[in-house]
Amino acid sequence: MIELVFATNNAHKLEEVQAMVGDKFCLKSLHDIDCQDDIPETGITFQENAQQKTDYLVNKYGLYCFGDDSGLEIDALNGEPGVYSARYSGTRDMEQNIDLVLEKLGDTANRTARFKTVISLYLNEKQLFFEGAIEGTIIKERKGVKGFGYDPIFIPNGYDITFAEMSPEEKNAISHRSIAVSKMAEYLKNL
Repeated sequence: MIELVFATNNAHKLEEVQAMVGDKFCLKSLHDIDCQDDIPETGITFQENAQQKTDYLVNKYGLYCFGDDSGLEIDALNGEPGVYSARYSGTRDMEQNIDLVLEKLGDTANRTARFKTVISLYLNEKQLFFEGAIEGTIIKERKGVKGFGYDPIFIPNGYDITFAEMSPEEKNAISHRSIAVSKMAEYLKNL
């Protein structure tokens, strides 16, 4: 069994990814390797931020690992909030972040957007990237209480409800993260 560190402390994310990659790999969290460090995310793209996480773990611990970065890109805001999605309003308060998005969009007709995830995988002395994206629309007011982040204002294409109105299973079946993780899992299963 090959050990692979996921640059996260989110146990739910770890379990979800473990189920997808199968039992050929044993996933560990940052907590499992006793990494208490605040890993930098100073890139200007999701790929750069994801790679910073894997580079950090490889350089400090010499371990096979993967990290991800995700966010919301809104066309009318020139791709904002993008890599700043978690702290768009200058804080990590998602209510304030959503308020700022809605304020900036105002009555703008073009409300197309996408959620995007990029995973950086370092394994067998190779760096690989896997991307997932889901297109959708930003609505004018919050709907739903499930999920997190911008889920209450994002309706994926082909649906008439927001991510925050979907069950976790419904959302995970189509989400940007699950698309990227599926691509990585497929790669790992074929090793």
